[in-house]
Amino acid sequence: MSSSTRRRSTVHDVARVAGVSRGTVSRVLNGGYVSDSSRTAIEEAIREVGYVPNTAARNLVRQRTQAIAFIVHEPHALFLEDPNIGAIMLGTNETLSEADYQMVCLVVDSDRDTERVARYLNGGFVDGAVIVSARAQDPITKAVMRLDLPVAYVGHPPDVDAAWVGVDNHGAARAITSRLHETGRRRIGMIAAALDRDSGADRLAGFTEALGADFDPALVEPVPLYSYADGAAAMTRLLERAPDIDGVFAASDAVAAGAIWALREAGRRVPEDVGIVGFDNSTWALRTTPLLSTVDQPAEGLGAAAAASVLAQLRDDEPAARTGIMLDTPVVWRDSA
Repeated sequence: MSSSTRRRSTVHDVARVAGVSRGTVSRVLNGGYVSDSSRTAIEEAIREVGYVPNTAARNLVRQRTQAIAFIVHEPHALFLEDPNIGAIMLGTNETLSEADYQMVCLVVDSDRDTERVARYLNGGFVDGAVIVSARAQDPITKAVMRLDLPVAYVGHPPDVDAAWVGVDNHGAARAITSRLHETGRRRIGMIAAALDRDSGADRLAGFTEALGADFDPALVEPVPLYSYADGAAAMTRLLERAPDIDGVFAASDAVAAGAIWALREAGRRVPEDVGIVGFDNSTWALRTTPLLSTVDQPAEGLGAAAAASVLAQLRDDEPAARTGIMLDTPVVWRDSA
């Protein structure tokens, strides 16, 4: 018989060769308990007959898809530009892959995307979701809550009782702003990105707290996205409004890189005239001249921990799944300040 028409090996074949019942083979395939001798015999039989589990059929019986959604609420262009999103995605995928789960990437860039993704989730095509950059009153969050889908957020969205993984954005922003202040800067501004989500709002709060009496609200320039273009435009506006500015906390490394470009275009030296710091310790921090002082946000670790939380929920490990997890964010001091 040719290889193209060769009969597919079945559980019955494995049971016959191993000398055990079909039920014993099924328990091994589904992670159940059997004796060590039976397990060894079954594993050897699987190799001998070339058995490949029918994952689709098993999942149908278990009502599982073996797929987890990775949902990002950012414009498509920023999804490609922001190395943090890529690192979070890699961390998520590695953890899911080790557990034999497939990651399904979904980017929400418009109201139409929101409706499409909500319909997709409602269709039962995934077992759970990791959600990045969720906003307050987010329609996707509402859909996930309505479906009671196992979920973990990267960041801590407001008014949501769900598992989350994040960093102390407030404390880290306070720490790096204080370090910048200690260099002798007195007219310190902030390019405050993404104030509609917890990370952006918390970084602004930490910046404000660090400066205390030296905080000047006129030196805060809000922008919608953690993007290079927003950083460049905001820095230009800050220079027009406050030409004596001598320090800047940019809410992300990409924002800081854009700000450094704008400062150079305006004839300002970094750090001699203006000290600048960022947040993330992403690849952007190593592309700038001078190299960027920043906060080290463990992006891959965030993704890995979020994926592990979703998997814990699928195992009904509720105490572990519902715990908010905070990862460390040390300051990395380089030449930009």
